[in-house]
Amino acid sequence: MTEKILNKNSNGMVMLLVCIAGLVAGLGLFFVGISAGGALNTILGVLGMAAAIVCGFLMLGLKVLRPQEALVLTLFGKYIGTLKGEGFYWVNPFCASVNPAAGTRLNQSGDVKSTRLSEPAGMKMSLKIMTLSNNKQKINDCLGNPVEIGIAVMWRVVDTAKAAFNVDNYKAFLSLQCDSALRNIVRLYPYDAAPGIDTTGDGIADDGSLRGSSEVVANRIREEIQSRVEEAGLEIVDARITYLAYAPEIAAVMLQRQQASAIVDARKLIVDGAVGMVEMALQRLNENDVVQLDEERKAAMVSNLLVVLCGNKDAQPIVNSGSLY
Repeated sequence: MTEKILNKNSNGMVMLLVCIAGLVAGLGLFFVGISAGGALNTILGVLGMAAAIVCGFLMLGLKVLRPQEALVLTLFGKYIGTLKGEGFYWVNPFCASVNPAAGTRLNQSGDVKSTRLSEPAGMKMSLKIMTLSNNKQKINDCLGNPVEIGIAVMWRVVDTAKAAFNVDNYKAFLSLQCDSALRNIVRLYPYDAAPGIDTTGDGIADDGSLRGSSEVVANRIREEIQSRVEEAGLEIVDARITYLAYAPEIAAVMLQRQQASAIVDARKLIVDGAVGMVEMALQRLNENDVVQLDEERKAAMVSNLLVVLCGNKDAQPIVNSGSLY
């Protein structure tokens, strides 16, 4: 299905004036003919009424479009073209407007609301950039851990003919494809960076993760959705991760794991710092020749310093009032 733009129908004001003039003239001829009497005048009156009815019917073909709106038109079931852009148009009164997603209300901005003038509510197709925010999904990452993730997708209609006729309901179609693409991409990544995981498909392990590579993941999700909705005449402008967390059933365990990892890292840093301080103390004592220590005394001093430096609580000093040995 190829979109056809109707550029020669922006003559709504001319047709409106013609129809008003014909309606007034027809009604005037009708009343004059009826009031004058006679067979000829009666015929003129009937013709005037017929002209008024025809002009009134022709006014049904007047269409008004605001910026970033489109109207897909069919004539007796055949697609004849699309009106795009703001303006006052006139088309064949027998034309019907088509918008299969007119009654669809998703969790998104920009759902088509009721419109003015002659068009039924929702028959105009919006060309604005809209934001779709689907419900959070529970998906297993590449390590099998269940995570909850939500995305916001910015999209717009670029081909009204494809959107109207290639799919049954382009809004519901987009929502379903967003869920499917999200599931396909998330299962390729771990929640946090894990060793030995290839997230790019090049056969080399990398540090990609849902939490640390959100920009990369979002771009892959956008490309995946775009490839799926191309035939529906939609363009995916952007996609962003709006929510990311472990599923409730493992959240507490994963929190303990993160806490344990943080404690181990902190202890490692403390020990590394304490060992450096002990080395510096022994080196300074030897350089300044403050005291001579044998290996046993050095070991005892190192042990005491490490206990003091690595302990969680302040050390309680014990003063030796006797000799060193």
